[in-house]
Amino acid sequence: MASSDSGSRPSRLGRIALGLGLALQASEDFRDLDDHVEYAKSGGVPVPEILAPLGSATMIAAGLGIALWRLPRLSTAAAAGALSAITLTMHDFWTKDPDDRSGDRLAFFGNLTMFGGVLVFLREAYRE
Repeated sequence: MASSDSGSRPSRLGRIALGLGLALQASEDFRDLDDHVEYAKSGGVPVPEILAPLGSATMIAAGLGIALWRLPRLSTAAAAGALSAITLTMHDFWTKDPDDRSGDRLAFFGNLTMFGGVLVFLREAYRE
């Protein structure tokens, strides 16, 4: 697995922005872990007291790995997997009452955007 910092300046800047964004957003979950676990529980996540913090910790580690381009295949794959699971489980706005959809719809599309960025860098990781 490559760990060099190859690539153009825009690619490096984009990777740092994406990785730090993922890590910092996930770190917010630890500011009020009880609420985060309750939110996961309300979404039907099994054993939320374990999986909610594990998902956040995974996103922090993956985000830092992307930003620093360390273990890039593992980092990007972990971010893609976590974003897929979290987005489809917690932000399934299509199953919600139409009056209660806006927050989940916004979160879904935000996560979809991050997922797209992660896929670009996942491809880059496998090109090295």
